Amino acid sequence: MKVRWNKQSKERLRETARYIRQAFGQKVKDEFMQEVRHTNALLADNPHLEPTEAFLADLPVLYRSIVVRSLNKIVYRIVDKHIEVVAFWDCRREPTTQARQVE
Repeated sequence: MKVRWNKQSKERLRETARYIRQAFGQKVKDEFMQEVRHTNALLADNPHLEPTEAFLADLPVLYRSIVVRSLNKIVYRIVDKHIEVVAFWDCRREPTTQARQVE
């Protein structure tokens, strides 16, 4: 399946990558982005890899999430024949606040 990131998720990923580069350097940022690409590939091959996202369980759409490097989560849903990434969460932030931002 093809993985598609919505605009908000892409921007959050860019912000995170910029922060990592500024705080830890280009090498760490490159390693982080490689891990994101690897996770994308895992999702494309097996969209049901991860369980449903508990903080979004009360919504009518089924959302799943996968952790990237223990500090971030890719929140996604399966739509027809593709995977839509709807959020890129910072796991150090309040999850219920981030969950309210998912459409």
